Formats: sequence, C-alpha cells, structure tokens
Amino acid sequence: MNLTQITKEYIYENAYLRKSIETDTANYSKIARKIIVDRNLKKNDFAAIVVALRRLKNNKNISNKNITNLLSDSSVEIKSKIIVYILEKNTYYKNILELEKDIRNLNGSTCVVEGINAITFITSQEYEKLIQKYFKNNILKQQKNLIQITLKSPSTLENIPGVLAYLSGLFAEEEINLVEVLSCWTETIFIIEEKDISKSMKILKF
Repeated sequence: MNLTQITKEYIYENAYLRKSIETDTANYSKIARKIIVDRNLKKNDFAAIVVALRRLKNNKNISNKNITNLLSDSSVEIKSKIIVYILEKNTYYKNILELEKDIRNLNGSTCVVEGINAITFITSQEYEKLIQKYFKNNILKQQKNLIQITLKSPSTLENIPGVLAYLSGLFAEEEINLVEVLSCWTETIFIIEEKDISKSMKILKF
C-alpha cells in the first residue's frame, strides 16, 4: 500500500480528522506526524503525507457520497443479550457443527470465525448452558450482555471501497469499543457493549 492510500485510509477511519479537512480547519503537519507514528512510517515520509492530505482536501468526494448514499438505503437490526466465546483452536470442530445444529433447531442463530490461534463463537446467551456442555474445557474467554448490530445494505456494497473504514471511524469518534466486527456479503455485523447502544443508534441514523 502506498503513502497516498495509507493516508486516505487513515482519514476515513478518523471521522473527526475527515471533518477537519472538509471544513478547512485541519493542521496538516500535525496530522502527518500522527500518521507516521500510528502507522510506523519513516520521518522522511512527512512531505508526501502532507501532499496526500492536501489532495484529499481538493477531492470533493472526501466524505464519499457513494458511502453515505449506500448507508441511507441500509437498514439496522438490533439483538440484545449476545454472548461471545473465544475457544481454543484445537476445539473439536464436529462439536461446533453439532452445537450450531442444536441452536438452529431452537430457532437461534450463530456466527463462527476461525482464526489462526482461536475460534470465535457468537450467539444468544440463552444458549449459554448448551455451549458450556460442549466446550466447558475449551473456553479461553467469554463476554456476555453484548449487543449485536447488523447493518443490511444493498448489494452495491461490494463495489464501494471504504465503507467499513468509514463506519469504524464513526464508532471510534464516539469512543465506542467494537468487541467484534464481521461481515457476510451485504451484512456488516458489529458486536458492542450494552452501555454503548444509545450512542451507536445515534451515529447509525443516516
């Protein structure tokens, strides 16, 4: 990724910086130094980053109308009482499939993400006892009383760059911690703490 792309991505992830550039109140030197520190860049990248920032200012699409138009056509679904389990990587996968089957038979839903070092399992906490039955000795961490926000967008989502970065920036601006972030085609899923639901609904009004 070149410096222009790194700069653009950084600004999209930080809504307050994007706004300062749009309103011509940005301190480009200060922002460039911050990007160098946060992205572990070289000091001699400073001038190129400042140039990239000034180009963003001249770009009428900095707030990206494509993104805002897409989000205005999206719908939001909220689920409460969500539980997230981090399971050991060596968890017997057949048990995961059996658990998913049991939960679906109870009209529930699950999200499973397999990483390099662990497996994340997300579902309603009403199935907590069932999960403990299968994975009692494989649980590395659990967190409950969470909120699942599912943003359902038109299929044009897959052709518009920067949507997730834009949304992440909105959450970061309000100091909302994203416990988990997932996506499935036109659905973008955020798992947040219960205390942040009011602030989240406010920023998701497009």
